[in-house]
Amino acid sequence: MSLIAKFNGNMNVIGKLLKQYRVKEGISYEQLANKLELMGISIHKQSIYDIENNKRTVKDYELFGIAYVLGIDVNDLLKDIKEEYK
Repeated sequence: MSLIAKFNGNMNVIGKLLKQYRVKEGISYEQLANKLELMGISIHKQSIYDIENNKRTVKDYELFGIAYVLGIDVNDLLKDIKEEYK
């Protein structure tokens, strides 16, 4: 049994939107990982792939860094879950 709690069977709630924003900006997994590393946030490019494919959780500081690098607000990545609870 996994010790990681899931929300509606998901490891995170940002994966789909992360991929949309990353692709829209034309940023590869490696480029995103490198920009996060410059901020002091260490996420391997495979981990970004795993987040997008709902195989990894996201820490709060990682969420902030991803949004910052993509030039969006953290709430943009949480749009789907916010809609669910309207």
